[in-house]
Amino acid sequence: MSVTVANANSAPPRTRSRHLALGVLATSMLMIVLDGSIVTVAMPAIQNDLGFSPAGLSWVVNAYLIAFGSLLLLAGRLGDLIGRKRMFLTGTTVFTAASLLAAAATSPAVLVAARFLQGVGSAMAAAVSLGILVTLFTEPRERARAIAVFSFTGAAGASIGQVLGGVLTDALNWHWIFFINLPIGLAVLAVALPVLPADRGLGLSAGADITGAALATGGLMLGIYTVVKVEEYGWTSAHTLGLGGVAAALLVAFVIRQTTARTPLMPLRILRSRSVTGANLVQILMVAALFSFQILVALYLQRVLGYGAAKTGLAMLPAAVVIGAVSLGVSARLNARFGERRVLLTGLLLLIGVLGLLTRIPVRADYVTDLLPVMLLAAGFGLALPALTALGMSGAGQDDAGLASGVFNTTQQIGMAMGVAVLSTLAASRTDGLLATGHSQAEALTDGYRLAFTVGTGLLVAAFVIAFTLLRRPAPAATEPQHEAPATAHITAA
Repeated sequence: MSVTVANANSAPPRTRSRHLALGVLATSMLMIVLDGSIVTVAMPAIQNDLGFSPAGLSWVVNAYLIAFGSLLLLAGRLGDLIGRKRMFLTGTTVFTAASLLAAAATSPAVLVAARFLQGVGSAMAAAVSLGILVTLFTEPRERARAIAVFSFTGAAGASIGQVLGGVLTDALNWHWIFFINLPIGLAVLAVALPVLPADRGLGLSAGADITGAALATGGLMLGIYTVVKVEEYGWTSAHTLGLGGVAAALLVAFVIRQTTARTPLMPLRILRSRSVTGANLVQILMVAALFSFQILVALYLQRVLGYGAAKTGLAMLPAAVVIGAVSLGVSARLNARFGERRVLLTGLLLLIGVLGLLTRIPVRADYVTDLLPVMLLAAGFGLALPALTALGMSGAGQDDAGLASGVFNTTQQIGMAMGVAVLSTLAASRTDGLLATGHSQAEALTDGYRLAFTVGTGLLVAAFVIAFTLLRRPAPAATEPQHEAPATAHITAA
């Protein structure tokens, strides 16, 4: 196998070009993460302006999540087949155009459609970013630094989005939370065209499994839709059990199809690696638990302590700062010296401590004594995320890099959907029960959040056990040619 599969007609990019390419990919990820968090603080303004019903308003988020989560796997494989640069540029173009449509929306239907298209574009761009980085950074230390930069953009995007969304909505109007994507998207396209490595891909004949694509996309889309609607219908309703059963059947049929297809969409060999399988299982549990930190802490600050949108974002900012300091400053060196498995386990222990402290949060917390220590312990994210992604991509061959990144991004979205469905439902149920027995709203909300933090802690403990049991540092392939180092590349999905 030759690296010319990924970069057929060009010499290895110069250091400056590679750093520009990393900047482009990190900026694209920043834009995608920013768009996800910036919308949440503008929801009340959107509802008032466009006349959304309470149930309809949730589709401003759900339409994006369903499209993004269900198309990542397909987009990752298509990137391997038709060329990752082409897929990235097309996805960025779709996302930017959809942002303009969302900014100009004058009705709920137009905004929901635009959000769905944003999810499509995000999936196309995000799914192949890891595969592109695999071809750019082959030396372990450079690759580790690329992981750190990419991890930081995810953490920064979430925090910046909360602050920026509040500022733009209060100072201008909600339309500007989408207009802000236009200059970023155009700049990404302008720089990406000359600096991203050209690649032809393997060709559609190498894996154009139309039946498998339909089964995978349909199963993921229906499954994610079912999960995000659990809070409305309940876990044991006919709606949840019926649609969930159909989604499971489609995904089982997809797996069976991959064992018989001449050119499978997802060659199952990728799951034979303990690192790939274990890392994706850990990610589902970890991301589900992180929902309770990223979202429920913000809700606690606003609904219990009375913080505004911008103040909430600033209160969460120390977490982003320590995550960035750890991921950019020390994570690469720690991974190189101690191995990704040990660093991941250490990060998970710190995160267990974060949610463990939150299980005891008082009704009227003092920010400095009760919340700031939690924000600082969030440094565990900066350790866990780069190490986990390194392990998750370690079993991906050169031809499967896009697919592996698509799988890794897909499990991330599944974990997020699970966190939304399980933890928010548990918190809301506990809160409603306490309100019915005469507790104050602040007491009921806080106790609901405590329950969610407790369950999140349990999810992290399970993730630690799986990581300890399944994950092993890949043994160096002493007999492999030097140029095939990208086969074990470690790049992160923020």
